[in-house]
Amino acid sequence: MKRTSWGLYVSAAVLVGMIALIVRGLTAGPSTEPREQDRVTAQRTTKPTGASDERVIVARDGYVGGNAIVEPRDRETKVAAPVPGRIAAIVVREGEKVARGTLLVQLENGPEQAALHAAEGDFAAAKDDYEKATHGQRREDIDASLRDADAAQARAEMSEEAFRRIQQAAKGGAATPDELDKAQRQAETDRRSFEAAQARGRAMVAGSRFEDIASAHARMQAAEARRDEARVNLERLAVRAPIDGEVLQIKYRVGEYVTPGGGDPLVIIGDTSVLRVRVDVDERDIGRIAVGSPAFAVADAFPDKKFTGKVVEIGRRMGRKNVRTDDPTERIDTKILETVIQLDDPKGLVPGLRVTGYIKTL
Repeated sequence: MKRTSWGLYVSAAVLVGMIALIVRGLTAGPSTEPREQDRVTAQRTTKPTGASDERVIVARDGYVGGNAIVEPRDRETKVAAPVPGRIAAIVVREGEKVARGTLLVQLENGPEQAALHAAEGDFAAAKDDYEKATHGQRREDIDASLRDADAAQARAEMSEEAFRRIQQAAKGGAATPDELDKAQRQAETDRRSFEAAQARGRAMVAGSRFEDIASAHARMQAAEARRDEARVNLERLAVRAPIDGEVLQIKYRVGEYVTPGGGDPLVIIGDTSVLRVRVDVDERDIGRIAVGSPAFAVADAFPDKKFTGKVVEIGRRMGRKNVRTDDPTERIDTKILETVIQLDDPKGLVPGLRVTGYIKTL
């Protein structure tokens, strides 16, 4: 009995102690006193490493600096397909120089090719009909028609002569009324055949009527329009280079299906005969630069080299930053003015490379 009571006293004492600790922690609040190791860490300093640190733009006396990117002349051109389709062939390679109008990518075009062949055949037939109506019959056909008329005239004269003889004979009783009637009908038939042949000959010589020529011309124009439409539909499946330049990147592969506005362009090209650097100049510095000012760019890939040049273009409107450094402390609300530096010797640089640009101030 005594042992059980002693255990209850111990348990109650432990519970009371725990409650006291909890109440003390709640009333005291969090400690604001820094630890010694935290004081040491806070006093430590880290010096920037200059050009090797992409987040730091090193100040240079007499220059304005800004993050920049290398680009071709007139920036990059993103070439897309005007219609959806499956890629049948890619006829260029990355790094290849192409001229304007060069075929880059061919989409599947079997039905469109067949439609063009059919439309070309219809146009050729309609054109022949129009030329026939315009120029009339061939000389040989006209001569043949005139000869037919001459032959019909000769038959009509012979029938008329025969009818007169039988008519004369019938007066003396040498020919029956039936023979006379038959000769008369034959003479009339041959006369009418001659008149028809004669009319056909005159039509051959006169040529087609104006209405026939106009109708044939309208049919030819309609066939030509259908041919041109089929040709355009076929050409839309051939993606061609819009400028002279270099193929910088091919985003798709043969067999893939492309949709206009669906994401990546088919091909990216640019005129790399001249490389430029597009610099984000802070809004506080735009009054200190001008077109023609000396400038240069530095790149982490070439730490010991300066790419010299001059300012050839200054933007006409403030905008947001084009080049981000991925630094979480970077200000993204700063307005910038795009300024373009044309480089004297860009050897080694490639479009899309992030660099730092410096422009001599006024």
